[in-house]
Amino acid sequence: MNSPEFEKRLSYSLEKKYRKQLWSRFIKGINEYDLIQQGDRIAVCISGGKDSMLMARLFMQLHKYSDFPFDVEYIVMDPGYNPANREKIEENAAKLSVPVKIFESKIFDTVKQIEQNPCYLCARMRRGHLYSYAEQLGCNKIALGHHFDDVIETILMGMLYGAQVQTMMPRIHSTNFTGMQLIRPMYLVREADIIAWANYNELEFIRCACRFTENAAQDEGLSKRAEVKRVIAEMKKVNPNVDINIFRSVENVNLETIISYHSGEEMHSFKERFM
Repeated sequence: MNSPEFEKRLSYSLEKKYRKQLWSRFIKGINEYDLIQQGDRIAVCISGGKDSMLMARLFMQLHKYSDFPFDVEYIVMDPGYNPANREKIEENAAKLSVPVKIFESKIFDTVKQIEQNPCYLCARMRRGHLYSYAEQLGCNKIALGHHFDDVIETILMGMLYGAQVQTMMPRIHSTNFTGMQLIRPMYLVREADIIAWANYNELEFIRCACRFTENAAQDEGLSKRAEVKRVIAEMKKVNPNVDINIFRSVENVNLETIISYHSGEEMHSFKERFM
């Protein structure tokens, strides 16, 4: 458990110092996208990084002061972390007073022989295990810690490398687990503010606990995300609002100026208007 002095500092950082940047945007995202309903039982998924650890702490505050009833489980999946990373996750959870439930899988052992896109396969498998464990706990939603910067980077990655316009949605239905949803309550929270909060509280989180990439080159998808992050940073030097404009572009799509689009398997073309 943390000390009373640290708990006081931690609470001050969320309720006062970074209230506008963190708590207010966390609540705005939940309200804007209807992420939580009365009676929900939510599995807050913690990877051990700064984003999910902060999300867990914000959920603790929300659960304490919420006007409507909902339940929360704080879960950590150990897919085969090395002992040092596992210990760091447990240490930070105790320091933040987050009552985590840790379950184990053998995902790292499964993907270590995969040569192409191992991180993509790992991510899909991890999500499946999280859904499954959350279902066992009686949850109807899992919460992931993706933030605002993840969203705009995904938009640009889709355009530049995937030749498509898409985004990371704040809320989706699971295709394999009936009645389960995935929500992203950190959707409007900026990464720079998360880093500032962690630094203020002198917290150190694991960056990547993946055993596979510890002594290997980064997965191509991760390197592309890093490249897009650098591109956005350079563009912001000229236009400080470029990240906001990228985000709003997918909220302001004019279908009359789109050559073609699809909804599920159904394709549509601008030529339909001339038939």
